[in-house]
Amino acid sequence: MATAARDAVPAEAPLRVTEIFHSLQGEAGSVGWPTVFVRLTGCPLRCGYCDTAYAFHGGQRRTIGAICTEVAKHGARHVCVTGGEPLAQRGCATLVERLCDAGYLVSVETSGALDISVLDARAQRVMDVKTPGSGESARNLPGNLAHLRPQDYAKFVICDHDDYRWACGFVAEHTLAARCEVLFSPCWGRLQPLQLAEWILADRLPVRFQVQLHKVLWGDVPGR
Repeated sequence: MATAARDAVPAEAPLRVTEIFHSLQGEAGSVGWPTVFVRLTGCPLRCGYCDTAYAFHGGQRRTIGAICTEVAKHGARHVCVTGGEPLAQRGCATLVERLCDAGYLVSVETSGALDISVLDARAQRVMDVKTPGSGESARNLPGNLAHLRPQDYAKFVICDHDDYRWACGFVAEHTLAARCEVLFSPCWGRLQPLQLAEWILADRLPVRFQVQLHKVLWGDVPGR
């Protein structure tokens, strides 16, 4: 005979959240759309160009229900789960699933250093491929490439010409442009956007140039 304890549904573990805010999406396919960002706390990487180091530590523990309630208050259709590195918290996949169940268009911004296959298939994966200029290229998880789909994005932040040549080689070696959309973005403050645009055009690359819209509009202001 089943006991009440055996039948009970396990409580969802709370997540550490740095901030939840409403802004314009600055990157990837939903760029420009009003979006609610859920920034989870913590990251195992230390990229040299990181602009969210304030999310490495701290945060407030919040239940998934409470997070979803706050997201709903903003009235946006798009939701982006980001970090830090959101997949560093085991409850991230459950949060993404709950947001998808609620009917949101959900994207997840991840470093690519942790397994992305745990994510709900309805969510769009925006996966960084770390270049040497980040200082973390050794952390790229090769198995993740098999889990990128046409609706997903592989993003390269380019710091200099060496990064650019490395990224070109990576895209070609893994036929990445045939698997998903590839984004090349100039590292803010380290590479002029025009320079990267000219390299892409000269080499006729099958990639999409992007600048971070939120940086153009608000600079390095946190929570924008």
